Amino acid sequence: MSKNKVKPLVTAVFASTLLLSGCGLFGNEVQKKVDPPKQVTENKANPTKETTGQNEEVEGTVKTELYLINKDGYVVPQTLTLPKTTSVAKQALEHLVTNGPVTDMLPNDFRAVLPEDTQISINIKDGLAVVDFSKEFKNYQPEDERKILESITWTLTQFDTIKKVKLQMNGHELNEMPVNGTPISENLSRATGINLDTEGVTDITNTKPVTVYYIGGEEDSYYYVPVTKRVNTSEKNNVVAVVNELVKGPNTKSNLASDFMPDVELLEAPKVEDGKVTLNFNKSIYGSFEEKIVSEQLLNALVLSLTEQKGIESVAVMVDGKGELVNDKGVKLSEPVTRPEKVNTGSF
Repeated sequence: MSKNKVKPLVTAVFASTLLLSGCGLFGNEVQKKVDPPKQVTENKANPTKETTGQNEEVEGTVKTELYLINKDGYVVPQTLTLPKTTSVAKQALEHLVTNGPVTDMLPNDFRAVLPEDTQISINIKDGLAVVDFSKEFKNYQPEDERKILESITWTLTQFDTIKKVKLQMNGHELNEMPVNGTPISENLSRATGINLDTEGVTDITNTKPVTVYYIGGEEDSYYYVPVTKRVNTSEKNNVVAVVNELVKGPNTKSNLASDFMPDVELLEAPKVEDGKVTLNFNKSIYGSFEEKIVSEQLLNALVLSLTEQKGIESVAVMVDGKGELVNDKGVKLSEPVTRPEKVNTGSF
């Protein structure tokens, strides 16, 4: 099977409101759970407010993205339902600990990131989360070092109150990781990247990072995997760079795939206005020329990838200058598509 084409999937359901119009691009499908935690009534209160030093639980639950490691070694967001608490950021990190509270919630072929028995405290102020780990933090395998950095950073920056992260161990600031010595920037952020792919890059100094989403997993349990790739700085338009990498597809040595055909092209420069980007594709964007439908998996990956770019909040798609498209679930795409609140909810 080509890396640029995934065989038909039962579509992943992300989260609730995805279209500005309220009609569901991701559909109102029958959900098939993959090793889900027990469901309880969800509290709709804002889950991003952090009160440090308090661990008491409050009524309800909250859906939280945990960046876990899959069987292929990728750091992947998995949305799990956790008890509502006044310390949601700390709780998220505690659910990254091996043999910790996440153990009975782990989806198939995923594992936790942090070493067993690691204790965590966190202080959040002015968008910076300072995380202090106990000495057990250093008990990890060298090959997991970069993955641990990525998991911590991306798990914490899902919360609106956190933009950057600083790490400590036993109260001492970490300038490098304790096992393999990977340098740690003063303040970690999503700009650091995730699942770095430098295939074919010979001169990294003339490149810049863009993060795109490919499809991982297996039939009946697919999910979206963020991958940071290096693109030439000669491409000034990051939207074009993202689309090009989606069309190019993932590393041929990976187990990831893309639903973009290799001859997909933009017919004109993207238009960005008030947070919305409008893209005009050629007809190769269709999954079926006869029915003129657009793959929902392709749209999901496109929206996730483009909304990683600063200032882009929604995506509108046209083909040959015409809108009013239909996805492979028969849903009309009459409005720009916004990013889902949570990624990889475990429902397919």
